[in-house]
Amino acid sequence: MKKIFIAALCVACTFVGLQARVWEPDILGDGYEMSYVDQVRDYSGPVRSTVIRKLSACGGNRGVLYVHGFNDYFFQKEMGDMFVDSYYNFYAVDLRKYGRSIMPGQKKFQVRDMNEYFADIDSAVACMKRDGIDEIILMGHSTGGLTTALYMNEKPDPSIKALILNSPFLDWNQSAFQEKLLIPAVDTFGGLFPDIAISQGDSRGYSESLLKRYGGEWEYNTDWKLEVSPDVDTGWIRAIDLAQGILQNDPHIRVPVLLMHSDRSVKEGDPSSVYGEADAVLDVADISRYGRRLGIMVTEITVNGGLHDLVLSRPEVRKALYAYMFGWLSRQGL
Repeated sequence: MKKIFIAALCVACTFVGLQARVWEPDILGDGYEMSYVDQVRDYSGPVRSTVIRKLSACGGNRGVLYVHGFNDYFFQKEMGDMFVDSYYNFYAVDLRKYGRSIMPGQKKFQVRDMNEYFADIDSAVACMKRDGIDEIILMGHSTGGLTTALYMNEKPDPSIKALILNSPFLDWNQSAFQEKLLIPAVDTFGGLFPDIAISQGDSRGYSESLLKRYGGEWEYNTDWKLEVSPDVDTGWIRAIDLAQGILQNDPHIRVPVLLMHSDRSVKEGDPSSVYGEADAVLDVADISRYGRRLGIMVTEITVNGGLHDLVLSRPEVRKALYAYMFGWLSRQGL
């Protein structure tokens, strides 16, 4: 009986492993593949994440794992190609309730605790390890930067050797009154009533600086990355604020960190032209203030003319950014 049980367990494990290795062509084409990962049900029902990859012929055991921000998903094909052409295997994850991972009936972008995303990152790391990758560079943008920094602060996988942060969301871009009084009040309320909607305004300046239809350079699915940032809820605000509090008060990331941000933020009253050469979402001074504290090996770079998502900036800005990024990785022995 014991032998039968062990044999059955081996078959089950083999089946799970095969399921995890089912890859299909991704919407980006050109060698990109994707695989769904079913995650444990949460307060809203079934959830899944999606791992996207493009392998480099010369990538060996090195790979990059990218985590997107709020109201976002992985569509930055140029960035992925740059890593692949520079001999890194490239992976990205669409987190639960984002992009490729959205399931019917789900509330997009919903989260109650930023630790919920750790399972999505763990699943992507497991995929990379199955592909023979044991030197991983974790990269996060905006809220993805907050998530990846928290992950590396709380429960880093030892295969992750460095962290790259692209305009990480380390503090609210709000008035002193809102940050000191209003948000803490929402935190308390959000623990009891997490579904109350909070408007983020109706600005289209950032999306119009990106999309081709408005004179920008990029095309993406505007059902997955909305042109106007959607309402959040009290539970989302509480989750963000608690994560920021941990990184602001008890940071101890032990791997090298590359902290990247624009040289300026868009301010109220700025002309529309500024949206194409500044961070229209976060306060770059806050990114610098809290980002430099994340660990003892933080390298900070200021990107002149950079957008909030630095890899979507003007071509000359991106060229300089990638040159520095790959130089930094080389200096880390990666």
